[in-house]
Amino acid sequence: MRNPARYVHAAALLATGLLAGAFGYGAANVVPTFGTVPLDVRLTFHTAMMEVNEPVMQSAMALAILTTFGLAVVRRGLPRRLALGAGVLTVASLLVTVFGNIPLHAHIRRWAAAGSAPAGHSEILQQWELFHTIRTLTALSAFAVMIGIAVLVRPESR
Repeated sequence: MRNPARYVHAAALLATGLLAGAFGYGAANVVPTFGTVPLDVRLTFHTAMMEVNEPVMQSAMALAILTTFGLAVVRRGLPRRLALGAGVLTVASLLVTVFGNIPLHAHIRRWAAAGSAPAGHSEILQQWELFHTIRTLTALSAFAVMIGIAVLVRPESR
């Protein structure tokens, strides 16, 4: 391995790109679709999607966090600082998910099981969408930083 930092950077680019892409797809396609289907369909689909997405997205976030901070370990100077910034952004995506979206999933699961949502449910669904937008933007920003490192920063010479 001539330059391990290049491989770590490639892994971080892939991980942050997958994370941003997954959240971006949800923001661009799934969330608007939620708004066009009847509430019972949304609740059923949202609940089923959460069961599949949770382990996948948690793994994607963990991989993005590990690889961005890993890049910070193997690089120096500006690339290290940028990689740290990307790592902080991926941690922010995780924190928004854990403290924002996941607690709201409990409400959505209860509503789906009951077959209806209580009065005021639209505010909770809007909160979930806001948290999703925030985590999408932080993940996209981390990916943009990783691209910036690749494009703007000269590779370290041996």
